[in-house]
Amino acid sequence: MSRSVLDTPVSYASAPSATSRLGRALAHPATALVGILLVSLNMRAAVSAVSPLLGDITGRYGLSSTAGGLLTTIPVLMMGSVAPLAARLNRKVGPERVVALALVTLVAGIVLRVLPGVAALFAGSLVLGAAIALLNVTMPGLVKRDFPERAAAMTGVYTTSMIVGATLAAALSVPLEHAFGGWGGSLASWSVLAAFAFLAWLPQLAAAKRPAPAANAASSATATDPTTAPAKPAGLWKHPLAWQLAVFMGVQSLLSYTLIAWLPTILTTQGMDRGTAGAVFAVSSLVQIPAAFFVPLAAGRTTNQRALVALMVGSMATGVAGLLIAPTAAAWLWAILIGVAQGGGFGLAMAMIVLRSGSAQVAAQLSGMSQLVGYFIAAVGPVGFGALHQATGGWVLPLAMLLGCCAIGLTAGLGAGRRLVLSA
Repeated sequence: MSRSVLDTPVSYASAPSATSRLGRALAHPATALVGILLVSLNMRAAVSAVSPLLGDITGRYGLSSTAGGLLTTIPVLMMGSVAPLAARLNRKVGPERVVALALVTLVAGIVLRVLPGVAALFAGSLVLGAAIALLNVTMPGLVKRDFPERAAAMTGVYTTSMIVGATLAAALSVPLEHAFGGWGGSLASWSVLAAFAFLAWLPQLAAAKRPAPAANAASSATATDPTTAPAKPAGLWKHPLAWQLAVFMGVQSLLSYTLIAWLPTILTTQGMDRGTAGAVFAVSSLVQIPAAFFVPLAAGRTTNQRALVALMVGSMATGVAGLLIAPTAAAWLWAILIGVAQGGGFGLAMAMIVLRSGSAQVAAQLSGMSQLVGYFIAAVGPVGFGALHQATGGWVLPLAMLLGCCAIGLTAGLGAGRRLVLSA
């Protein structure tokens, strides 16, 4: 049987010993799993809850369409800009404390967002985006440390939970608005989920010990093949593999965020009624859930992930090409292909961050870099797509742009999917 990259012996300066890792995992496996699941439910819910209520929010404050769009773009930008800080916090105070801090900050951001005034609305979006950034960077390292032999499978579990949280938030926002008598109550209700996750995380926080200072831990990164000698050390930001991972994640996120924002509009402008377009979009969202679980699971069972990269990018490219050639004739098929690529592509990107990392610390650093680059790339997608549509009056050039992005993502993903491990 061929060896997985996780079987490769890797040395690093500041990682805990195997005994320490095993002790942490066995001391509270059930509470660790529950904590990770509840935390990951919160990693997209507060952002996804805004979109169905955007019309009511902009109407309440008299915001322009551009200003309203910033409410969903600001958290994405914060996810990228705060990522490097999250990696440093992980090294200084430990991942358990970072998760706890992020959950408290998330509750504060959600509450701040619904206080009276436009300033509070945007300030709350900034704060909750920063909180989610801390969680984005920290979770891959936690999975790598506590579940080293099942890292890819656990990545699938928590990415699936993220998508479930986002789907529930989008589906329940309007019913909660009716139940609470306004959009403020609907948005504020997600602070309860974050607070509950914090309570479930307390056992992990109590068991955490302050990590020892790292000696030259972040100074270099080396890519090693299990069958070859280590490459010459290079800084993480100078390593091609790290950039390939970052670009692949960025392109996958750009494609996902763009089609989440524009797919219903593309279908309705091509003659489909709003109800059917909404149902097609819902199916696209639902198929993300199994894809987000099974693709990372498959990634962990292969020696490299290049075939999965080609499958996910090919699924996305086929769906986008279908929207370009026959948008309504086979809309359900295009939506399913796009949804599989969205959920599976994101899960694959997160799994490859874990699989390419030789330690929990490297996973946090690589996650920070990938998300800094990736989310800044992603933030350009919906805005650029809309600008091209407005300039041309049609969908041909915007969709062709997405196909070009698929080609870039395929190139980066094939490089990132190689059987290499980065060790610090």
